[in-house]
Amino acid sequence: MYLWRLVRNTLTINLYELLIGFPAPIILALMLNEVRGRIFKRSVQTITYLPHFISVVVTVGIVLDFFSSDGIINALVTVFGGKPVSFMTEPNLFYSIFVGSNVWQQLGWRSIIYLAALSAINPTLYEAANVDGAGRWAKLKHITLPGIMPIIVIMLILQIGNMMSVGFEKVMLMYNPSIYEKADVISTFVYRKGLQDMNYSYSTAVGLFNSAINFMLLILANTISRKVSENSLW
Repeated sequence: MYLWRLVRNTLTINLYELLIGFPAPIILALMLNEVRGRIFKRSVQTITYLPHFISVVVTVGIVLDFFSSDGIINALVTVFGGKPVSFMTEPNLFYSIFVGSNVWQQLGWRSIIYLAALSAINPTLYEAANVDGAGRWAKLKHITLPGIMPIIVIMLILQIGNMMSVGFEKVMLMYNPSIYEKADVISTFVYRKGLQDMNYSYSTAVGLFNSAINFMLLILANTISRKVSENSLW
């Protein structure tokens, strides 16, 4: 049962990341690509890039302050007539807070690769579309998305190849006894067994098993992608 809890928490966090965190930078890149105001575009890019350079410790500190019982979020809840919520001791809210803070921190940074791919699309394609009377949605559907699809597929394959991995640093910093049921993941288990209990052989075996599963998922995702879309890592 304990092993299932570790696997369930790890997979659930990564599924949240896949469903929310993966498309978010793509959407941001597509929106920025449509912006014509250079100053506004650069300002948005700078604002969204900055959280990436904040350390994990500071990020968790900000999250804890915002979601504390007397934090900004609860202040807004109270203003609108609601009752304060103990966000950081509610197990069912851990996934959303963890993934949401990850998206906030990495959104702008991850969009860079998609912006680079968008800049490589031949501008004559858009000019021809304009001559044919194509609107923005038509150009997005038939030029922009196909143009960056190889990059999207490659990034998706790489993310699927990490489905069994969650960095233990942030989880450890957000830990408290009331949310262990939802917050305990494979990497924190390996950390405790290896460094705290000094059971190096056992933690190494678990880490190796985790890496083997990730490798199998990577191979599977790459094979499916090659058959379905003809885009793959190899």
